[in-house]
Amino acid sequence: MRIAFIVSTFPALSQTFILDQITGLINRGHAVDIYAVQSDNNPRMHPDVTKYNLLQHTYYFRKLPPGGLQRKREITGLILKYFYKKPGCLLKARLLSGGGKDSMLKILCIGFPFLNNRPYDIIHCHFGPNGVLGVTLREIGVFEGKVVTVFHGYDLSSYLRKHGRSVYNSLFVKGDMFLPISERWKNRLIELGCSEQKIAVHRMGIDTGKFCYLPRKPRNNGVVRLLTVARLIEKKGIQYAVQAVASVLKKHTNIEYAIVGDGPIKNTLEGLIGELNVGNKVRLLGWRHQEEIIELMQHTDILIAPSVVGGDGDEEGIPVVLMEALAQGMPVLSTQHSGIPELVRDGESGFLVPERDVDALTDRLEFLVKHPEIWSEMGRKGREHVGKYYNINSLNDRLVGLYHQLLKGTL
Repeated sequence: MRIAFIVSTFPALSQTFILDQITGLINRGHAVDIYAVQSDNNPRMHPDVTKYNLLQHTYYFRKLPPGGLQRKREITGLILKYFYKKPGCLLKARLLSGGGKDSMLKILCIGFPFLNNRPYDIIHCHFGPNGVLGVTLREIGVFEGKVVTVFHGYDLSSYLRKHGRSVYNSLFVKGDMFLPISERWKNRLIELGCSEQKIAVHRMGIDTGKFCYLPRKPRNNGVVRLLTVARLIEKKGIQYAVQAVASVLKKHTNIEYAIVGDGPIKNTLEGLIGELNVGNKVRLLGWRHQEEIIELMQHTDILIAPSVVGGDGDEEGIPVVLMEALAQGMPVLSTQHSGIPELVRDGESGFLVPERDVDALTDRLEFLVKHPEIWSEMGRKGREHVGKYYNINSLNDRLVGLYHQLLKGTL
């Protein structure tokens, strides 16, 4: 099969779940091209981007030029260069834009450079807005293929709050298949009016073979190491974890807490760490690539992922880092948020507490610190669950099967 991935950012260090799908499909003999709105312009990238030569198969959508003479020149140049290939695109773009000049020009600017591309069997769009883009480009004749849209989290939470509940109505009609990553988001799609017959829950997963299972046991020196791996943004809830760790440190000075990631609330977290006077125990490590994170996890006892609903309504899907921690035999402390309870079984592979509840986080963290004898069994159950339901190799086999069903009309 020939498959086009439409994504917001590529390559992106924080989206290994997309990369693992792409490389998995390539390993299965399928041709994959990547269309991205932007690059994250980070000199650090996952080794698989180079190993699979993915940048040679990555194309970036053009942005609508600023107004005035520059815009006129660029748009005129695009039309002269590409219009003869599919003259109907111009009319279709005008109809789809509702007659709005800027909307029509934006569609043309994005789509025209790709009129030469051969047809695809599947147009695989990660996140709802890219699904809308996918069906639009197919409608005007830029792409051919079945449009498959994956919904993750923000696209069914804060995006809806901003753009309204009807924003996907056209996509639900024109799109061919919808793959929410959790039962929670499946139910949301149905609630919004998407046909259940077009929906199949398809989870993001990890390559469990990359993660060495290591039962956690207390160290001879008594140190307990805690870890959070996340973008430093509000919905990750890291400030609540810092407060809980500070509370536990009052009784248990043997804990060390490392936070991997970067983002807009970095300065806020640095200020909180200083205010609580725990800078000698809580460290912000910045970004690390996956191999470095795996190495850190091998020397960590407990992973903390205290996700919350952001002030703008933004919600998680199911954080991949939780899968990675469980796969390595690590007990986790997280929240009753979004699809997380579908992955973490409260009291079995870790503990789940209400969002923003520092007292509950403190209580469960202190319990884990005081009872290292339960770590190993929690880790065993977590590894077993991830291996059964979140193994990327099994999931990629299933994804190919879903594609074939869609192409044959048997979905």
